Amino acid sequence: MEIMDIAVMLGEAIKGDERMTRLNAAKDAYDQDVDLNKSMMEYDVQQKALQYEYEKAEKDMDLIGKIQAKIDELYKKITANPVFNELDAAQADVNALMNEVNQTITMTITGVDPSCTHDCSTCSGCH
Repeated sequence: MEIMDIAVMLGEAIKGDERMTRLNAAKDAYDQDVDLNKSMMEYDVQQKALQYEYEKAEKDMDLIGKIQAKIDELYKKITANPVFNELDAAQADVNALMNEVNQTITMTITGVDPSCTHDCSTCSGCH
């Protein structure tokens, strides 16, 4: 079997994993949450406005304060949204899966566990 055939099989296995299913459902919920998307867009706009104000030679500190307050308000609203939190958690789980897959491949190729600290007290051990 060729390497790319095996890569396709691995990709299909990952695609069918419950963590990917959860991530896809979380992405769909995120895409459908109009209020959350508006808040995210507004957050980005305010971040750009803040950056623009900081880059000016003569800074309007009152305006900067107002923009920062709006950013803080939007941040709290966004991070309190359960749809956002589910997407964030699901993405973290998929990232962890991908890290495990990459570490397993690396260990298989090199014979060395890339997560090994050579301090056996930091893990369950390899022996």
